[in-house]
Amino acid sequence: MIQLYTGNGKGKTTAAIGMAIRAAGAGNKVFFAQFVKGRPYSELNVLLSKNPPNAIFRQPGKDCRK
Repeated sequence: MIQLYTGNGKGKTTAAIGMAIRAAGAGNKVFFAQFVKGRPYSELNVLLSKNPPNAIFRQPGKDCRK
């Protein structure tokens, strides 16, 4: 399944992280990519610190983690 959240306004990151957490918790493989414009987002810090074996989190974009 592919989930894609786009558009102006708030809520996209929260919705995507919620779906990724549910999928990873159910044992599904997860690849989470957040395309950002030069700033890291703190929401991923807790996910990256837990480092689930079935999930990959990336923030491709200028000056962000890769």
